[in-house]
Amino acid sequence: MGPRPKPDQTQKPKSLQPNIFYFLANTYIPILPSPLAYLAWPVYWFCQASILTGLWVIGHECGHHAFSEYQWVDDTVGFILHSALFTPYFSWKYSHRSHHANTNSLDNDEVYIPKCKSKVMIYSKVLNNPPGRVFTLVFRLTLGFPLYLLTNVSGKKYEKFANHFDPLSPIFTERERIQVLLSDLGILAALYTVQHLVAIKGLSWVMCMYLVPVIGVHAFFVLITYLHHTHLSLPHYDSTEWNWIKGALSTVDRDFGFLNRVFHDVTHTHVLHHLISYIPHYHAKEARDAIKPVLGDFYKIDRTPIFKAMWRETKECMYIEPDEDSKHQGVYWYHKL
Repeated sequence: MGPRPKPDQTQKPKSLQPNIFYFLANTYIPILPSPLAYLAWPVYWFCQASILTGLWVIGHECGHHAFSEYQWVDDTVGFILHSALFTPYFSWKYSHRSHHANTNSLDNDEVYIPKCKSKVMIYSKVLNNPPGRVFTLVFRLTLGFPLYLLTNVSGKKYEKFANHFDPLSPIFTERERIQVLLSDLGILAALYTVQHLVAIKGLSWVMCMYLVPVIGVHAFFVLITYLHHTHLSLPHYDSTEWNWIKGALSTVDRDFGFLNRVFHDVTHTHVLHHLISYIPHYHAKEARDAIKPVLGDFYKIDRTPIFKAMWRETKECMYIEPDEDSKHQGVYWYHKL
């Protein structure tokens, strides 16, 4: 394999440019009259969360050894970025690697494992209405990522309790446990920094300037990955039918409009990413366009507007079952209640 292509050194990733949103919010929102300030803060939160999500994507790229030619550089940059955004870098890197190795396997995938109809919980049936779907979406976007890290919700079922902060968790191998502990120290360092900021600036400043945008990062991340792996056209497989290429092709690209660029194109190059995860973001669109003619109908993209798509998928992708008349009973498809 030849040397990894290098990015254009004359251009910096947009997320690494001086953050004008922080400057404007910190300088001008506090002096706005109350009605305008209440409108300005959500605008800042959206813009800042978008920029920080771009940085989170760079950390994710580091976890795939797609940022530099040197593993220590990738891990250093990824550790700093993800810790600052309350993501345990090495812990998530290892579980995410397992997700890539077992995508859409009902037995071995690490996340977004749907339930069969017989295992749909009663609360899902109770919430199967418009107000319930709004609640489900809000809950998923705000608490989905922390709950996944803490309790492995929607993840692979292990023989004992699993989470991303316990070095002895069954998610990890023996040789990974020290780095899981290092990830915990990174989160503790971030919490310690926040504590000092609160002491200096006050809780409301820290919440408005930093913590709410970080919650927004987690919401964007959950939304992006949920839509990549949840669609009526995407099959899941049990052990009788699954293989790696089937799983890698059982994902769908999405169009987030102008946010595609802010998120370093991770949104509409996800099929490629599951096939060749070490391609850096600055070559992802080029590589995607090169493989599309080869994949043909196996390449999937849905350009449905994002708000419409997340509402539709929440309504229609409630459980999975194999087609009754199919000879492939190990292939499962989404259905609505």
